[in-house]
Amino acid sequence: MNNSTMVSTPNTMRAARKGVAVRGLVAGALLAACAIAQPVWAASVDSLIKAVKFDDISAVKKQLAQGADPNTVDDSGTPIIVIAAREKSDKVGQLLADNPKTDLEKLDPAGENAMMLAALNGDATFVNLLIAKDAEVNKKGWTPLHYAATNGHDDIVKILVDHSAYIDAGSPNGTTPLMMAARGGHLSTCKLLLDEGADLRVKNQLGMTAVDFARKYNEKDVAEGLQARLDSMPQGASAGAGAAQSGSNGAK
Repeated sequence: MNNSTMVSTPNTMRAARKGVAVRGLVAGALLAACAIAQPVWAASVDSLIKAVKFDDISAVKKQLAQGADPNTVDDSGTPIIVIAAREKSDKVGQLLADNPKTDLEKLDPAGENAMMLAALNGDATFVNLLIAKDAEVNKKGWTPLHYAATNGHDDIVKILVDHSAYIDAGSPNGTTPLMMAARGGHLSTCKLLLDEGADLRVKNQLGMTAVDFARKYNEKDVAEGLQARLDSMPQGASAGAGAAQSGSNGAK
Protein backbone atom coordinates (compact mmCIF):
# COMPACT_ATOMS: atom_id res chain seq x y z
CA MET A 1 0.00 0.00 0.00
CA ASN A 2 2.87 2.34 0.78
CA ASN A 3 4.54 1.46 -2.51
CA SER A 4 1.34 2.15 -4.39
CA THR A 5 1.06 5.53 -2.75
CA MET A 6 4.63 6.41 -3.56
CA VAL A 7 4.13 5.45 -7.22
CA SER A 8 0.82 7.29 -7.72
CA THR A 9 1.75 10.54 -5.99
CA PRO A 10 4.13 11.81 -8.72
CA ASN A 11 1.49 10.97 -11.37
CA THR A 12 -1.12 12.91 -9.45
CA MET A 13 1.21 15.85 -9.08
CA ARG A 14 2.05 15.83 -12.79
CA ALA A 15 -1.67 15.73 -13.68
CA ALA A 16 -2.37 18.60 -11.32
CA ARG A 17 0.48 20.66 -12.80
CA LYS A 18 -0.84 19.89 -16.29
CA GLY A 19 -4.31 21.06 -15.26
CA VAL A 20 -2.90 24.31 -13.88
CA ALA A 21 -0.91 24.83 -17.08
CA VAL A 22 -4.01 24.28 -19.24
CA ARG A 23 -6.05 26.68 -17.12
CA GLY A 24 -3.25 29.20 -17.36
CA LEU A 25 -3.20 28.91 -21.14
CA VAL A 26 -6.98 29.34 -21.32
CA ALA A 27 -6.89 32.37 -19.00
CA GLY A 28 -4.05 33.86 -21.00
CA ALA A 29 -5.95 33.34 -24.25
CA LEU A 30 -9.03 35.05 -22.81
CA LEU A 31 -7.00 38.01 -21.61
CA ALA A 32 -5.33 38.31 -24.99
CA ALA A 33 -8.71 38.17 -26.72
CA CYS A 34 -10.04 40.95 -24.48
CA ALA A 35 -6.95 43.04 -25.10
CA ILE A 36 -7.42 42.63 -28.85
CA ALA A 37 -11.20 43.18 -28.82
CA GLN A 38 -11.12 46.42 -26.82
CA PRO A 39 -9.01 48.43 -29.31
CA VAL A 40 -11.07 47.01 -32.18
CA TRP A 41 -14.29 48.25 -30.48
CA ALA A 42 -12.69 51.63 -29.77
CA ALA A 43 -11.64 51.89 -33.41
CA SER A 44 -15.17 50.97 -34.44
CA VAL A 45 -16.64 53.77 -32.29
CA ASP A 46 -14.12 56.23 -33.68
CA SER A 47 -14.98 55.27 -37.25
CA LEU A 48 -18.70 55.60 -36.50
CA ILE A 49 -18.24 59.09 -35.07
CA LYS A 50 -16.09 60.10 -38.04
CA ALA A 51 -18.75 58.83 -40.44
CA VAL A 52 -21.40 60.84 -38.60
CA LYS A 53 -19.32 64.01 -38.79
CA PHE A 54 -18.81 63.61 -42.55
CA ASP A 55 -22.46 62.67 -43.17
CA ASP A 56 -21.33 59.33 -44.56
CA ILE A 57 -24.71 57.61 -44.47
CA SER A 58 -23.52 54.35 -46.05
CA ALA A 59 -20.81 53.87 -43.41
CA VAL A 60 -23.19 54.69 -40.55
CA LYS A 61 -25.87 52.41 -42.00
CA LYS A 62 -23.34 49.58 -42.25
CA GLN A 63 -22.25 49.95 -38.62
CA LEU A 64 -25.84 50.11 -37.37
CA ALA A 65 -26.58 46.93 -39.32
CA GLN A 66 -23.61 45.31 -37.58
CA GLY A 67 -25.06 46.17 -34.18
CA ALA A 68 -23.70 49.63 -33.40
CA ASP A 69 -25.77 51.51 -30.83
CA PRO A 70 -27.56 54.55 -32.36
CA ASN A 71 -27.14 56.23 -28.96
CA THR A 72 -23.34 55.89 -28.99
CA VAL A 73 -21.49 58.84 -27.44
CA ASP A 74 -18.01 60.18 -28.16
CA ASP A 75 -15.22 60.63 -25.60
CA SER A 76 -16.86 63.80 -24.29
CA GLY A 77 -20.23 62.10 -23.81
CA THR A 78 -21.90 63.72 -26.83
CA PRO A 79 -24.49 61.46 -28.54
CA ILE A 80 -23.97 60.86 -32.24
CA ILE A 81 -27.34 62.40 -33.11
CA VAL A 82 -26.21 65.63 -31.42
CA ILE A 83 -22.93 65.41 -33.34
CA ALA A 84 -24.93 65.02 -36.55
CA ALA A 85 -26.97 68.14 -35.73
CA ARG A 86 -23.86 70.10 -34.81
CA GLU A 87 -22.13 69.15 -38.07
CA LYS A 88 -25.25 69.58 -40.22
CA SER A 89 -25.09 65.91 -41.21
CA ASP A 90 -28.69 65.83 -42.41
CA LYS A 91 -28.59 62.44 -44.15
CA VAL A 92 -27.17 60.70 -41.09
CA GLY A 93 -29.57 62.67 -38.91
CA GLN A 94 -32.51 61.29 -40.87
CA LEU A 95 -31.10 57.76 -40.62
CA LEU A 96 -30.71 58.04 -36.86
CA ALA A 97 -34.11 59.67 -36.41
CA ASP A 98 -35.71 56.81 -38.38
CA ASN A 99 -34.15 54.28 -36.00
CA PRO A 100 -36.72 53.48 -33.27
CA LYS A 101 -33.90 52.86 -30.79
CA THR A 102 -32.52 56.40 -31.09
CA ASP A 103 -33.18 58.70 -28.14
CA LEU A 104 -33.96 61.99 -29.89
CA GLU A 105 -33.88 63.88 -26.57
CA LYS A 106 -30.50 62.56 -25.42
CA LEU A 107 -28.35 65.42 -24.09
CA ASP A 108 -24.67 66.21 -24.40
CA PRO A 109 -22.67 67.20 -21.29
CA ALA A 110 -23.73 70.86 -21.80
CA GLY A 111 -27.41 69.89 -21.62
CA GLU A 112 -27.99 70.37 -25.35
CA ASN A 113 -29.99 68.04 -27.56
CA ALA A 114 -30.06 67.58 -31.32
CA MET A 115 -32.89 70.02 -31.96
CA MET A 116 -31.12 72.76 -30.00
CA LEU A 117 -27.94 72.40 -32.06
CA ALA A 118 -29.90 72.24 -35.32
CA ALA A 119 -31.76 75.41 -34.32
CA LEU A 120 -28.52 77.17 -33.42
CA ASN A 121 -27.09 76.26 -36.83
CA GLY A 122 -30.21 77.36 -38.71
CA ASP A 123 -30.61 73.85 -40.11
CA ALA A 124 -34.30 73.79 -41.01
CA THR A 125 -34.02 70.35 -42.61
CA PHE A 126 -32.72 68.80 -39.39
CA VAL A 127 -35.25 70.63 -37.21
CA ASN A 128 -38.11 69.47 -39.43
CA LEU A 129 -36.95 65.84 -39.52
CA LEU A 130 -36.82 65.77 -35.71
CA ILE A 131 -40.26 67.35 -35.42
CA ALA A 132 -41.60 64.79 -37.89
CA LYS A 133 -40.39 62.09 -35.48
CA ASP A 134 -42.19 63.77 -32.55
CA ALA A 135 -39.06 65.16 -30.92
CA GLU A 136 -39.94 67.58 -28.12
CA VAL A 137 -40.00 71.23 -29.21
CA ASN A 138 -40.10 72.47 -25.62
CA LYS A 139 -37.80 71.41 -22.81
CA LYS A 140 -36.93 72.53 -19.32
CA GLY A 141 -34.37 75.37 -19.21
CA TRP A 142 -32.76 76.46 -22.46
CA THR A 143 -34.85 75.52 -25.49
CA PRO A 144 -34.44 75.21 -29.25
CA LEU A 145 -36.30 78.53 -29.56
CA HIS A 146 -33.66 80.25 -27.42
CA TYR A 147 -30.96 78.84 -29.68
CA ALA A 148 -32.68 79.88 -32.91
CA ALA A 149 -33.28 83.39 -31.57
CA THR A 150 -29.68 83.72 -30.39
CA ASN A 151 -28.39 83.50 -33.96
CA GLY A 152 -31.32 85.27 -35.58
CA HIS A 153 -32.65 82.30 -37.55
CA ASP A 154 -36.12 83.59 -38.33
CA ASP A 155 -37.11 80.54 -40.37
CA ILE A 156 -36.32 78.22 -37.47
CA VAL A 157 -38.13 80.49 -35.02
CA LYS A 158 -41.25 80.32 -37.22
CA ILE A 159 -41.04 76.54 -37.55
CA LEU A 160 -40.74 76.10 -33.79
CA VAL A 161 -43.50 78.56 -32.95
CA ASP A 162 -45.78 76.92 -35.51
CA HIS A 163 -45.17 73.65 -33.65
CA SER A 164 -46.20 75.08 -30.27
CA ALA A 165 -42.85 76.28 -28.95
CA TYR A 166 -43.49 78.31 -25.80
CA ILE A 167 -42.80 81.89 -26.91
CA ASP A 168 -41.69 83.22 -23.51
CA ALA A 169 -39.74 80.14 -22.44
CA GLY A 170 -37.48 80.92 -19.52
CA SER A 171 -33.90 79.75 -19.20
CA PRO A 172 -32.69 78.72 -15.73
CA ASN A 173 -32.50 82.44 -14.83
CA GLY A 174 -35.65 83.42 -16.71
CA THR A 175 -34.04 84.76 -19.89
CA THR A 176 -36.43 84.52 -22.85
CA PRO A 177 -35.86 83.95 -26.58
CA LEU A 178 -36.78 87.61 -27.18
CA MET A 179 -34.01 88.70 -24.80
CA MET A 180 -31.50 86.51 -26.64
CA ALA A 181 -32.58 87.95 -30.00
CA ALA A 182 -32.19 91.48 -28.59
CA ARG A 183 -28.78 90.61 -27.17
CA GLY A 184 -27.61 89.50 -30.61
CA GLY A 185 -28.97 92.55 -32.36
CA HIS A 186 -31.45 90.55 -34.48
CA LEU A 187 -34.15 93.13 -35.17
CA SER A 188 -36.21 90.98 -37.55
CA THR A 189 -36.17 88.10 -35.06
CA CYS A 190 -37.34 90.41 -32.28
CA LYS A 191 -40.18 91.62 -34.49
CA LEU A 192 -41.14 88.06 -35.42
CA LEU A 193 -41.22 86.96 -31.79
CA LEU A 194 -43.28 90.00 -30.79
CA ASP A 195 -45.71 89.44 -33.66
CA GLU A 196 -46.07 85.83 -32.47
CA GLY A 197 -46.98 87.01 -28.98
CA ALA A 198 -43.72 87.40 -27.04
CA ASP A 199 -44.12 89.67 -24.01
CA LEU A 200 -41.77 92.65 -24.17
CA ARG A 201 -42.39 93.47 -20.49
CA VAL A 202 -41.09 90.19 -19.09
CA LYS A 203 -38.02 90.44 -16.83
CA ASN A 204 -35.53 87.71 -16.02
CA GLN A 205 -34.28 87.00 -12.51
CA LEU A 206 -31.74 89.80 -12.86
CA GLY A 207 -34.57 92.23 -13.52
CA MET A 208 -33.60 92.71 -17.17
CA THR A 209 -36.03 93.08 -20.07
CA ALA A 210 -35.29 92.59 -23.77
CA VAL A 211 -34.72 96.36 -24.04
CA ASP A 212 -32.14 96.14 -21.25
CA PHE A 213 -30.34 93.33 -23.10
CA ALA A 214 -30.17 95.37 -26.29
CA ARG A 215 -28.76 98.36 -24.43
CA LYS A 216 -26.25 96.31 -22.46
CA TYR A 217 -24.83 94.78 -25.64
CA ASN A 218 -24.82 98.09 -27.53
CA GLU A 219 -27.49 97.11 -30.03
CA LYS A 220 -28.79 100.65 -30.48
CA ASP A 221 -31.24 100.02 -33.33
CA VAL A 222 -32.83 97.09 -31.53
CA ALA A 223 -33.03 98.99 -28.24
CA GLU A 224 -34.72 101.94 -29.93
CA GLY A 225 -37.13 99.75 -31.84
CA LEU A 226 -38.12 97.75 -28.79
CA GLN A 227 -38.47 100.87 -26.66
CA ALA A 228 -40.72 102.47 -29.27
CA ARG A 229 -42.89 99.36 -29.29
CA LEU A 230 -42.95 99.34 -25.49
CA ASP A 231 -43.96 103.01 -25.40
CA SER A 232 -46.85 102.30 -27.77
CA MET A 233 -48.30 99.68 -25.43
CA PRO A 234 -51.19 100.65 -23.13
CA GLN A 235 -49.94 102.31 -19.96
CA GLY A 236 -50.39 100.35 -16.77
CA ALA A 237 -50.62 97.02 -18.56
CA SER A 238 -48.73 94.27 -16.78
CA ALA A 239 -46.94 91.29 -18.22
CA GLY A 240 -49.08 88.19 -18.49
CA ALA A 241 -46.90 86.18 -16.11
CA GLY A 242 -44.77 88.99 -14.72
CA ALA A 243 -41.64 87.03 -15.55
CA ALA A 244 -40.51 84.23 -17.77
CA GLN A 245 -41.47 80.81 -16.52
CA SER A 246 -38.02 79.68 -15.63
CA GLY A 247 -37.50 75.96 -15.96
CA SER A 248 -41.08 75.00 -16.86
CA ASN A 249 -41.60 76.11 -20.47
CA GLY A 250 -44.80 74.15 -20.88
CA ALA A 251 -42.91 70.97 -21.78
CA LYS A 252 -44.93 67.83 -22.34
